Parts: sequence; C-alpha cells; structure tokens
Amino acid sequence: MPLLILIVVLIALRIKAHLAALLALVLGLLIAVGIFRMPVHLSLLAAMLGAGYGIFPIFWIIFPVFFLYELTVRAGRFCLLQECLVGVTEDSRLQLLLIAFSLGAFFEGAAGFGTPVAVCGTILIGLGFEPVQAAGLALFANTAPVALGGLGIPIIALHGVTGLDTLLLGRVVATLLTPFCILIPFWLIWMFAGFRAMAEVWPAVLVSGGSFAVTQLLVARVHGPWLVDVFASVVSIAALISFLRFWKPKRILNAQRQDITNQPRRQQTNNASVVYRAGLPWMVLTLCVVVWGTPQFSQWLNGLSTLRMHVSGLDRMVFRMPPIVLTPAAEPAIFTFNWLSATGTGIFIAALIAAAVMRVHFQDAVRALFHTAFATRLTLVTIAALMGLGFLAHFCGLDAAMGLALARTGALYPFFGPLVGWIGTASTGSDTSSNVLFGGLQQLAAEQLGISPYLTTAANAAGGVMGKMIATQNIVVGTTATGTYGKEGGILRFLLLHSFALACLMGVQVLLLAHFPSIWQLILR
Repeated sequence: MPLLILIVVLIALRIKAHLAALLALVLGLLIAVGIFRMPVHLSLLAAMLGAGYGIFPIFWIIFPVFFLYELTVRAGRFCLLQECLVGVTEDSRLQLLLIAFSLGAFFEGAAGFGTPVAVCGTILIGLGFEPVQAAGLALFANTAPVALGGLGIPIIALHGVTGLDTLLLGRVVATLLTPFCILIPFWLIWMFAGFRAMAEVWPAVLVSGGSFAVTQLLVARVHGPWLVDVFASVVSIAALISFLRFWKPKRILNAQRQDITNQPRRQQTNNASVVYRAGLPWMVLTLCVVVWGTPQFSQWLNGLSTLRMHVSGLDRMVFRMPPIVLTPAAEPAIFTFNWLSATGTGIFIAALIAAAVMRVHFQDAVRALFHTAFATRLTLVTIAALMGLGFLAHFCGLDAAMGLALARTGALYPFFGPLVGWIGTASTGSDTSSNVLFGGLQQLAAEQLGISPYLTTAANAAGGVMGKMIATQNIVVGTTATGTYGKEGGILRFLLLHSFALACLMGVQVLLLAHFPSIWQLILR
C-alpha cells in the first residue's frame, strides 16, 4: 500500500516527490503499528535509521557530484566537454549510447548509487536533450550494469546473506544479464527516436552493447564481480569511438530528432589540449572514485575514521524468522559513519582538486557550494523519507510479506523470483539492499523447489536491476541533476511499463533455465 500510494500520487496527482515520500512514510508507519503490531518507538527508530542512511552515504554521493558539475559550469569546462563530445559524433543517438550507456556504466561500476544518473543527465542536457527526457533516458540506460556495479557490492552482499560462492554468483548474474546488455542499448535508442531511427544506427548500437556484454561476461568468469563494469564500460567506450572513426550514419539527428544531415558541420576543435582541459575535472573524479573504491585504501580509511553507532532500543530487538531466513537471526541496527572512506568524500575531494586545477576563485567555489546546497534541499528530504520507509518495511516485515506472497507461486516461482528483486530495488532504490532483503528467501525457495539456489539468488540481483530506473530515490536524483525537480511523476509514467516489461523478460529467461537443466549446467561450468 505505501508503494502503491507513492506511485499514484506521483503519476495521477502529480504531487512533488518530497511530499509524496513523506505521505508514503506516514502511511507506512500507520501500517507498521496498526497491522504489523510493531511498537511505536521501534517504528520511529527504524524510520530514523533509514533517514540517516539516506542522508549518509546516499545524499553525500549526490551532493558533491552536483557541486563538481557547478564548478565545471562556472569554469567554462562543461561547455568545452560538450564540444568535445560533439567532436566524436553530432548524432544524438550515438551521443546517447556513448554517454548514458557506456559512460554511465563506468560510473555505476566505480561508484554506484545515483552517480551515473547525476553525471550523465547533466551532460545530456548540455548536448541539447530536453531535461525531463535526459533524466528518463539516463535512468533507463543505468540498468544492465547495476547488478555488478559499485565494485561488485551487490554480489558481495548477496554472498553475505546466503553464504554462496561469490565468484559463481557473479558468473551466473553476468550470464543472465548478457542478452540484456545487448538488448537495452537498442531499446534505449528505440525509446528516444523510434524504430526506424534505431535501425539506421544498429551497427553502432551492436558494437556498444555487444562489446560491453562480452567483456562483462569474460571478466566475471575469469576475475570475479569486482571490476566487471569498469572494464566492460572502458572497452565499450573505446570500441564505439573507434568504430565511429570509419562508420557514419546516413542521417544525422540532433537532440530534438531533427535531420541536420545537410546543415553545415560544426568546426571541430578537438585537439589534444582542448580534450585534456575539457576532461580534466572528470578524470580527477574518475581517479578519486577508483582510489576510494580500492578495498585496501578504503579499509585503511575505515580504520582511521569509522564510527559505528548501535541504535539503542532497536539494535537486535527484531528477529528475522523462517521462511525468510534459514535460522532465526536478530537484526542489527547500526549506523555506520565512515566519513573518510565514503564514496561521497572521495567525490568531494575530487571537486576541490578540480576547482584548484581549473583555477576557480575561492569566492566562486563558495557560491557554487551554497547554490548546490539550496538546489538539493528537497532532494535531501525526499531521499531521507524514502529510505526511512525502506528501513521501516524491512524491520516491521512489509518486505517479507511481499516476498512470501510471490514465493507461493510454486513451479512458476522462477518467473516471479526476478520480480521479487524488482520490487526490492524499486522500493529501496538499491540492488544491494534488495539482495540483503530477499537473498535468504530466494535461497530457501530454491531448496524447497529442488532447483539451484544460484539461479534464484542471481535472478534476484538480475531482476532487481530492472527496478532501479523506477525507484523514486533515483528518479529524484535524475530530476535534481537535470533541474526538473517536481517532474518525477512524468518520468515514472515514462519508465514504469518499460521497467516491468524488462523484469518479465528476465523472469521468462530464468523460468526457461529452471526447466532446461542442460543449459543451466553449461552456465555453471
């Protein structure tokens, strides 16, 4: 009911996201107390813990990304970046592939959360895309990389709650996602420009998605889940840029899908110096994100700065019970404040370094900081409220009730298993959280049905990525980045059916694998 109300008020009533999120949170509190019999003080503590997690680390990733963007605008480097991207290709379809899919996958692999949507959405607007459209397309493109994003954190979390082998989990997830890595770029261009316009650039789309899919599968099978998206995105970017050096579409479409083939071409100024100046802030960002994502460096910073605060009155007071988990387990309620090792801190330091190398005056940097704080104030409220609802659902049993309902589908469960992950990601905004919520349920359901737990748990992660694009937290990141806050309902309407269709396709694939063991054995080899 809280999720349904959230969708209805955003789509039908077009209420702004922060008000819709607060309404859904209040309704969630009433249901937790009135129907699930959760004590009032425990309900409030769970919601407060979730709100704290929404502020840190999630909002702390969004804020410095916007700060860096504001600095690049004030320094004139963002306009320079746009010119360089136009120098690669003037066709908006190919720009969309390069930025939203390939570059977005890199930021998903290195940082995760809302980073790819925030960065890519702003770049697309600079290239002439309509703001709402830029946000929606960036959200849709940020799909296939999610299950193996954030340096493999979703897979590591899935291993943590199931005890299944990390390498094999990563291999199965990558295999399930391989056809979707090819399908989603085609779907993305079709959504943007129509079938005919998509067919005109199909070779470039195949190069982009195919190179990403093959690299993702190979790295997952040989190395593991940690750097899959980073390698796959770099290969995809390099393959697409190289391909465009000798292949051009017959028609050139701008961001308004108008044919500009016969119009005078822009004068290209992409010499090495211009490219370096345009890309320097983003290279600094990339370097810092990768360094902060390195386990050894992150662990060292954790030892210097991490504060772990047990939430008195809630910590280990709620038990997860079978059949959600195999054995009863007390649920920890700990707020981790790792202020030095957090990805957001790395991004903020990257912004400060970028400001120095771009020679932004101190007064301009301070103005950019205050402007960013003002522009993201409602985003802070929205994300805090939604994460409060997500934690409340976890502690009171709302998530377990939804998962158990779908688990009763028996022989058809392999189809509905990815939908469990889809619901989990759509409601929490995180594939990692969805894996933590439902990984144990998926494992238990597989054992009861006599199928491999690797298939159902991997299906949770792979199906969950399809819900990432409609998670309200991520939509708010997109609207904030593109300056369209308050248009969340329109973006949700634009993406909802696409998201559900992709989740159902994943369900069909998992159902077929469950009933054709010979194919499944090939995947496990």
